[in-house]
Amino acid sequence: MSRYIGVLNYKGGTGKTTTVVSLGAGLALRGARVLCIDLDAQGSLAMCLGVHYTYSLTHMLLGQAGPQSCIVQARDNLDLIASDSSLLQAEGELWRINDNQTALHILSSKMQGLEDEYDYVILDFSPSASILSESGLQYARELVVPVSMSYLAMIGTRQVIETLGNVSRTPGHRVCLYLIVPTLYHARRRQDREVLGILQRHFAGRVSEPIRANVKLTEAPSYHKTIYEYSPRSGASADYKRLVERVLRDG
Repeated sequence: MSRYIGVLNYKGGTGKTTTVVSLGAGLALRGARVLCIDLDAQGSLAMCLGVHYTYSLTHMLLGQAGPQSCIVQARDNLDLIASDSSLLQAEGELWRINDNQTALHILSSKMQGLEDEYDYVILDFSPSASILSESGLQYARELVVPVSMSYLAMIGTRQVIETLGNVSRTPGHRVCLYLIVPTLYHARRRQDREVLGILQRHFAGRVSEPIRANVKLTEAPSYHKTIYEYSPRSGASADYKRLVERVLRDG
């Protein structure tokens, strides 16, 4: 059965897109069929993976192209529906839809028929709340929340949990918190250890092993490579492989 995983934090700079790319590529390397969908108008996924595309998520949402036309291959077993600044236009159109339920479920509606083609669909959410983000929460089943080792990032995490509470009051909701992923972790920093401890106490059993801060993670996108391609022997590659193993195990 396919798994629909959203990656979200309402605080920027938490390693959200890095986690989407590394998780998606890692699962693909293990033989899973993976589709990543960029819900962020910054369009970072296509840039990180060095993907060129003709039709984006905007075209799909506005009915200008079907989902199959918007899907491009990024790597073996790894496909992408890209986004760019035109996504703001699509969000404007969603706000103008009189039927709020239609707007909330537009992503689910547009993606119908693809359920059996992928083992994992991974959504890269925008760090800001929007009607498209709400639609993504209606489509996703599980939520992964990357949290950098700062107290501000924990505030963003609290906002995500509050949003999940609101979504839970929507009839037919299916999304739940799956994993908290500590990112940009320095074991020698007292604050990092404190933040990690707080997360482990509040989300017992739902906190993954931390992703250590590593310059290779920041360098890889400029070469349009995943961490496994750019620095396969790095600690960052090992950390994300460990996350991939947990996701596979929990499936």
